[in-house]
Amino acid sequence: MPVAPVTAQNTTVSTSMKFEDIRQEYIDLLARMQVISSRKTLIEQQIDRILVGKRRYQAFVATLGAAIPWHAVALIHSMEKGSDVGAFHCHLHNGDPLSERTIHVPAHRPPPSAGDPPFTWEASAKDALGIEGFLTETDWSTPHLLYLLEKYNGFGTRRHHQMATPYLWSFSSLYASGKYVADGAWSATAVSQQAGAATILKRALERGVI
Repeated sequence: MPVAPVTAQNTTVSTSMKFEDIRQEYIDLLARMQVISSRKTLIEQQIDRILVGKRRYQAFVATLGAAIPWHAVALIHSMEKGSDVGAFHCHLHNGDPLSERTIHVPAHRPPPSAGDPPFTWEASAKDALGIEGFLTETDWSTPHLLYLLEKYNGFGTRRHHQMATPYLWSFSSLYASGKYVADGAWSATAVSQQAGAATILKRALERGVI
């Protein structure tokens, strides 16, 4: 009997931004999530791009003296500038080019104390992780990683629209439409064309590559 294709529907989530309130929600959503049938090839391709840069991610986190795993940095990189994964030409903060300080939020990073542009990817990435408090974070369990990734992008989708954020769940059965098309500008009909971090993570775990 043919297997029915996986389709998407927006999923309601808690409006809480406290990890202790939504820890189980992340576990449950990840367990039930499926990759949309039409997006499977794109997910595999993005994971392959991440693996091209795996050694560089590993070498970078080894210099930090922090507990952050390499794949957490890779997932942020994928979300902030998916096409730069494996290339390392853009700021981890927001995907702006390393040839200048960041223009988009957070702007003017790294600070003057870091020197003048162009910046190395590693110097910029350390600044991005530092201002988010990731360099002192110790809990990198899967649900807390998803929490930190959502926090990195912002809780607006959860807080204002009570739906699973595309930043995590795009290309999965848990997300169909709705996104911020600019800072503070929400469109209920816009559809993310970027693979969500949780969608990538689950498939990478299934493949055994992280």
